Amino acid sequence: MTEVKTANLALQGGGAHGAFTWGVLDRLLEEPRFGFDGLSATSAGAMNAVAFAYGFTVGGRDGARQTLHDFWHGVAEAGKASWLQPSWYDRATKNHSLSYSPGYIFFDLLSRVLSPYQFNPWNYNPLRSVLDNVIDFERLRRDCAIKLFLCATNVRTGKVRVFDNREIGVDHVLASACLPFIYQAVEIDGEHFWDGGYMGNPALFPLIYGCKARDIIVVHINPTERDDLPKTAPEILNRINEISFNSSLFREMRAIAFVTKLIDDMKVSDKGLKRMLIHSIEADDVMRGLSDTSKLNADWEFLKHLRDIGRARAGEWLDAHLDLIGVVSTVDIRGRYL
Repeated sequence: MTEVKTANLALQGGGAHGAFTWGVLDRLLEEPRFGFDGLSATSAGAMNAVAFAYGFTVGGRDGARQTLHDFWHGVAEAGKASWLQPSWYDRATKNHSLSYSPGYIFFDLLSRVLSPYQFNPWNYNPLRSVLDNVIDFERLRRDCAIKLFLCATNVRTGKVRVFDNREIGVDHVLASACLPFIYQAVEIDGEHFWDGGYMGNPALFPLIYGCKARDIIVVHINPTERDDLPKTAPEILNRINEISFNSSLFREMRAIAFVTKLIDDMKVSDKGLKRMLIHSIEADDVMRGLSDTSKLNADWEFLKHLRDIGRARAGEWLDAHLDLIGVVSTVDIRGRYL
């Protein structure tokens, strides 16, 4: 009998760059020796997570792969009606950005002087119809086969709010992905929410307290390090966003490192505190080379390009580390996060 190695997944957000996570999930689903316990996710990661969980619930591994494909293809189809299109120069240079897109330049200027309550008073979000077309949220709430946790930020309190699979609907997913300069805050039960990345990108504590598996695989979208000093206004803003959207994850990793040291030093028993094993799948070298505007690029060829990179990186990770799940961390927590 082949041993199944079970782990939790923590999925970061990052707009269209979330197609990288699609590829990671697609490859992991192909591996029969790899099992899934819980998913904690934010923003684009939340959309990947609900597509994964719903497909897995109704059709197993093949169902999850198909639903993920259908979701991202729906994003690309919806993007065709958007004014955020790559220019002929962007397409010719294959830089995957929108830096020379007239539609993006106009929208960028507009969003700096008007709020979404002004330039989008009807509160239209094309992702709502994409999600509704792909996912039966009532079935997901009733029969979800995966422990699911989605993170959003409460605008009033500034605290993280974690929604689980018993309550998740389309509004909860959109709340997790609500960038306040693009969309109006999403109201749920009298409270308003913005993107979960501000307070949990994603939150790890639901996986620690709510799941049996001790292993957490973080699928990174936002680069943790950059060698070059950002000097232009877009570069500075992009780096600020990367740092702020990684900050909550760094804090939780520090806490995990602290507890692990207490256990290793035998100052506490691992029967009283849970030893967590941390892993990561990333493509920082690729993400650092992408423009921040590419996070809004829903071009199908670009999404498939990121998917293929995600599949390749997940395959490399499985070859190198699958047998170490449940044994040791494959990430130097102190070296990377402290």
